[in-house]
Amino acid sequence: MTDDMPTTHNGSGPEAVILDYNGVLGRQPNLAQWTQLAELAGWHPHETHAFQQAFWQRREPYDQGTATTHTFWSGLLRNGRTAPPGSTHLAALASADVAMWTATDPAVLDLLRAAHASGLPLVLLSNAPKPLANTLDDAEWCATLFSRTVYSARIGVNKPHRRAYEAALEAAGWPQPAKTLFVDDRLENVQAAEQLGLRGLHYTGDPSVLARHLPRLLATTTIGAFATST
Repeated sequence: MTDDMPTTHNGSGPEAVILDYNGVLGRQPNLAQWTQLAELAGWHPHETHAFQQAFWQRREPYDQGTATTHTFWSGLLRNGRTAPPGSTHLAALASADVAMWTATDPAVLDLLRAAHASGLPLVLLSNAPKPLANTLDDAEWCATLFSRTVYSARIGVNKPHRRAYEAALEAAGWPQPAKTLFVDDRLENVQAAEQLGLRGLHYTGDPSVLARHLPRLLATTTIGAFATST
């Protein structure tokens, strides 16, 4: 299911939840962050939109681990900028890139803390290059809340490739797909998961909708109130 209605089977909630990172738990970068990164790569501020387009056109191989950080950035530099392997400029680009994706949504974090406390297994499945994957794994919330993390750069494929979902199911201990909830902000990723039998939630930014897909949490006062008041 890709709408916002509660997903239940025989009145029970999911036995495991697989969540995307960016756009669900992670917040999208703002324009100022994009402009700062573009300038670091040698683009003028008024070229930020063009930089974003070029960034995403080159991103897929980097996310899936088939392009290095140097290879990714080498085609994005402008106006005489260079960033050879091992250089401080390449390190600065990689650091600024990672920093754009590390802001989290406190409301979703609170919800996941309650899910974790209830004993619900949580697995993170994200299209992310190795530097970002390493940073996320080092975050306190990630180490505490998620039993396992699966990143595209470590398995060699991006969502919506079938193997990404299979890797996440394996990380979750092979729960039944029909009893596993998959949450992502990109509809094509949700639809691909549903084709494999997982329950899908196309997340559009409302934590109360996510709460309604986790019925066991609604038995608690805190999450019940959160789900109806947010």
